[in-house]
Amino acid sequence: MTNRAQDTARVLIEALPYIRDFAGATIVVKYGGNAMVDEACKRAFARDVVLMKLVGMNPIVVHGGGPQIGDLLDRLNIPTKFVAGMRVTDAATMDVVQMVLGGLVNKDIVSLLNTAGGRAVGITGQDADLIQARKLTPKRVQGIDDAPEIIDIGHVGEVAKVDSGVLDTLVGRGFSPRVDRGGGGGGGESDDLSADLVAGAVAAHLAAEKLILLTNTRGILDPDGNTLTGLSSSDARRLISAGTVDGGMLPKVECALSAVAGGVAAAHIIDGRVPHVLLLEILTDGGIGTLIKDPAGGRTAGEEDD
Repeated sequence: MTNRAQDTARVLIEALPYIRDFAGATIVVKYGGNAMVDEACKRAFARDVVLMKLVGMNPIVVHGGGPQIGDLLDRLNIPTKFVAGMRVTDAATMDVVQMVLGGLVNKDIVSLLNTAGGRAVGITGQDADLIQARKLTPKRVQGIDDAPEIIDIGHVGEVAKVDSGVLDTLVGRGFSPRVDRGGGGGGGESDDLSADLVAGAVAAHLAAEKLILLTNTRGILDPDGNTLTGLSSSDARRLISAGTVDGGMLPKVECALSAVAGGVAAAHIIDGRVPHVLLLEILTDGGIGTLIKDPAGGRTAGEEDD
């Protein structure tokens, strides 16, 4: 037997207990960052999701599309404005958001997965009232003695409710749902939502085994740049308090903490730039990114059988 064949056999044997334990498990994946634009990573991601489905897992992908939205806004000469770190989404911008998320990006992902051998179905957060939103009105503090300023950032919302009936139907019929991050407001209008928050809310509502957030970094890093692998919720909160977690990583960690508190067994923050990162994180002993779970959480990469 060749060394390559032996290596393949070792990989399959290492994956076997994870395939067994996660058969039938719901795994919500937030798809974004370089994984959505690098062609090699896109193909690897599609194969990972198809393989997860074929070995009995139920992957549900929630996707963003920030770079694609920004590109189209530029091409249409629609100015982009950010307030308090969030895009102001007026009516014209919301039209572009819906066009990109529900049309271009969602259909591209569905085509990618079906080409890899999957049975993907693309839906929006508005379909069957899957994601119900409420308007987000953030506050910006002007100064120590000033009252906070209420900011109107247009059609930007936060998740109010998840109705998973359409997801349950699709998963039960053997399909793999792909969900864009948009949601429906109470007055029939559309709202733009954070894909991280939508993925976390869907995972919590479904009591998923895992929430996996694809990012453009290796995970949570310590001050020396080392990846922190296994963390409890209290560990993660201490890192936030210490300022180790800040910037763009902060909302992802808060999303992971919210999901774990809501009943998700484990949340993973992993590097979407690494080919086949989903399989490396789910089906290997070492894993590859940051895992957040509470002591009573589910079985995760790196834990041996009893």
